[in-house]
Amino acid sequence: MEILIKNMVCPRCIEAVKKSLEDAQIDFDNLELGKVTLSTPLSERQKTELAQSLNQKGFELLESKSSALISRIKALIIEQIHHSDQNLGENYSTYLADKLDHEYSSLSRLFSQVEGITIEKFITRQKIERVKELLFYDQLSLSEIAFQLNYSSVAYLSAQFKKETGMTPSEFKRNHPGERKSLDQI
Repeated sequence: MEILIKNMVCPRCIEAVKKSLEDAQIDFDNLELGKVTLSTPLSERQKTELAQSLNQKGFELLESKSSALISRIKALIIEQIHHSDQNLGENYSTYLADKLDHEYSSLSRLFSQVEGITIEKFITRQKIERVKELLFYDQLSLSEIAFQLNYSSVAYLSAQFKKETGMTPSEFKRNHPGERKSLDQI
């Protein structure tokens, strides 16, 4: 049995959810961003306890299938952009359709209806936050950042960055080095 959890966006989130599961004495087989595979179904008491524990930590147990699907879309994108060292090797539409076993057009339509933005816009915002993070740490050149995030060129990355933030990457680095958003707020 699987349960889906909203706002799991980083490895620390996995640890926090793991603690909630252990505190509620819930056995699980697998835990990843946005999803827990349980050994046995939850009792109503366990479900209530877990929901309360998760809410206290800023997470939410998802009940509706559409909310759960949107949460999985976000988790897969965040995992790929912020936590994966491997280039995707395919476009996001193929990646999401394969991972979620749904037609991309239906995923895209649902996401836009519920979130008010397209999946592509969400991906762009996540990439821009990743660029901000990489600029902040100052370990990679803009060319290396563009390559790591699969931008076709530094010029395209810079144009997209300026469109989203109103400033170039250089201006951001010079004037707003610590100005970032948490991943669940994007």
